[in-house]
Amino acid sequence: MKPSLVTLARAAAVSVVMPRLARAARTRSPVACVEPSGHSISVVIPARDEAARIQPLLDVIVGAPGVTEVIVVDDESSDSTGEVAKRSGAQVVSAGRRPEGWAGKTWALQCGLDAATSDWIVALDADTRPRPELPVSVVSRAEADGTDLLTVAGRFDGDSAGARWLQSAMLTTLVYRFGPPGQSRPPVFGRMLANGQCMAFRRGTLLAIGGFKTVAGAVVEDVALARHLAATGRRVDFLDAAELLKVELHDSLVASWHGWGRSIGLPGVEPICRQLLDVAVLALTLPLPLVRLMVGRPDPIDLVSLTARLGTLVGTRAAFSRNDLAYWASPLADVIAVAAVAKSVLTRRHVWSGRTYQL
Repeated sequence: MKPSLVTLARAAAVSVVMPRLARAARTRSPVACVEPSGHSISVVIPARDEAARIQPLLDVIVGAPGVTEVIVVDDESSDSTGEVAKRSGAQVVSAGRRPEGWAGKTWALQCGLDAATSDWIVALDADTRPRPELPVSVVSRAEADGTDLLTVAGRFDGDSAGARWLQSAMLTTLVYRFGPPGQSRPPVFGRMLANGQCMAFRRGTLLAIGGFKTVAGAVVEDVALARHLAATGRRVDFLDAAELLKVELHDSLVASWHGWGRSIGLPGVEPICRQLLDVAVLALTLPLPLVRLMVGRPDPIDLVSLTARLGTLVGTRAAFSRNDLAYWASPLADVIAVAAVAKSVLTRRHVWSGRTYQL
């Protein structure tokens, strides 16, 4: 009997995903903690209404080894973000009203680039919790590898079991689409991934391409910038730095759905046809095999998919501070995670930090 179209589609989806997952077998070493070695580093923190979250970051990063200045770009905050930053010893730059065609974060990063004076810039989100050695360590690694833009993956930390449950499933969708950080053979620039929560880049490189103007309207500015630089011949890397960087999870499952769910589909960066194909591949390789197993109808394709899912569950455990029941039960959240990707892909009107963007 000939296989059905659904069976053929499932087999094709598995054949697409497996080579990406196999890249985890050969990854480059994570960013290691190093001692200061004379680098000149400016830390730029774009911040909008972050008074309640930014203090732990400032406590660590102001006066950190190798950091010559910490610039907090106050992006029209309605709270006391600027005052908190000043009291902590940071230089505060007002972003002012963003120009036409710019997204909020890209304009804040541009303002930070303009204000910075060091050779290297490390941009950090307000919800990151780095070790003091992070800036000099990522810059040292970038210089050693000849990298123009290095972004790193940290370790997620948070008290909400619901957020850990869903976010681990969401992270898996990214691995299935793009492979793991630190791939020994980076993907072509059109399929590169990056993490804007921590970016290290040469100031001169960004100035040479006109700063962030090239990705001014991008709401997923990190991936857009990485792909643009790679397309113009610059070296771009995405590595693991879980030992040096923690990132706060959202405080609930619903917040994770709305927070990470906005950008998980890479709106405005990926062509819509490729986004839709990604959603189909995810649906066929993540929730469907588990559903078929639960109803007692698994076949060899399902067993391959389920084995791969177990492998990613083991492989991504280092990305979370807590490997409790919420984490290990995250395959049950795959259907929600895939729905979040689909929603992000199909939504053309996105709201970020109180601002609306039409894609």
